Amino acid sequence: MELDVHSGQKGVISLNHHPDFSEQGYQVISELGRNREGGRIIYLANVLNSNQQVVIKEFCFAHTTADLSGVKAYEREIKILQQLNHSRIPRYVNSFEMPGGFYLVQEYKNAPSLGQRRSFHPEEIKQIALSILENLVYLQKQVSPIIHRDIKPENILVDEQLNAYLVDFGLARIQSAKIALSSFVAGTPGFIPPEEQFGYSLTEASDLYSLGATLICLLTNTRSVEIGKLIDDNYRFNFQKLVPQISPHFRSWLMKMVEPNRKYRYANAAVALKALKPIEVIGSATAIDNLVSTIKLRNRATVLGLATIVTLSAMGASLISCQPGGTVRQLLEARECSSFDLKASCPEKNGY
Repeated sequence: MELDVHSGQKGVISLNHHPDFSEQGYQVISELGRNREGGRIIYLANVLNSNQQVVIKEFCFAHTTADLSGVKAYEREIKILQQLNHSRIPRYVNSFEMPGGFYLVQEYKNAPSLGQRRSFHPEEIKQIALSILENLVYLQKQVSPIIHRDIKPENILVDEQLNAYLVDFGLARIQSAKIALSSFVAGTPGFIPPEEQFGYSLTEASDLYSLGATLICLLTNTRSVEIGKLIDDNYRFNFQKLVPQISPHFRSWLMKMVEPNRKYRYANAAVALKALKPIEVIGSATAIDNLVSTIKLRNRATVLGLATIVTLSAMGASLISCQPGGTVRQLLEARECSSFDLKASCPEKNGY
């Protein structure tokens, strides 16, 4: 979704006429954002006879052809939010229907989204990363783990204390739930993990890719719509030259977050959080650091290829004469698949 949700009072859109929700107990103050094509509008409102402020999310199906999918997204978001109770996930308050639309009411957090042009020091970006990872750990520890599926700057709010709030669960799924073929590519280009783009099942590592892409946007001051400029033809991020001041350890952590092959990412948010905590964000690389970093970033297929040459030499020329389907062929297939060529036909493809 391209809706900038909960963007804070500084960026509100002033309206002359607001919807009347007085019968439901709310009075609209202002509009926070909208997605005209998707029929989504976000309002900031007061709860009548109280000092409480809430956010009202409108699903206006009269102006979109995707009525059925919109209703399902609305119902799914409500169902998931009702299960959650975390201080940095705006809680579900209420929902109601009116002619032409459905409405979801949530707790209001007075914090702007990362979708606004804001500049952070790398150390601050680490604190934001830790905060978001804590949110993901909570989601992944549910009885049925929840995958957000739309982590990007616009869906993360950050207050002055660098607390990060995760919003917009319209695409979220229970990990065990089957995703329809027509919806598995839902999300924002550049933030969608490769496994989702190519129809593989999602895991707890899937949201880590989207978070890594978000952090790279912050580090390089890149807008979400321009993230494609940082991704090469092999689905790898090339951003190192834009942030030479970050330490090799932090760079390696980020590169592992956005590994195209999910098997090489951190397994889940808890593992990624533990790995990030002791890392120094700013620092110069020593000669050993540079060597280790180079080896880690080198194409895994090349490393495996070298191992193959050594193995073949040790085993003698007789092995080279093996028929197709033997050890040599298996090694070559392993080499091809280790680079996660999404167009290749790999033996492990069905395991995703």
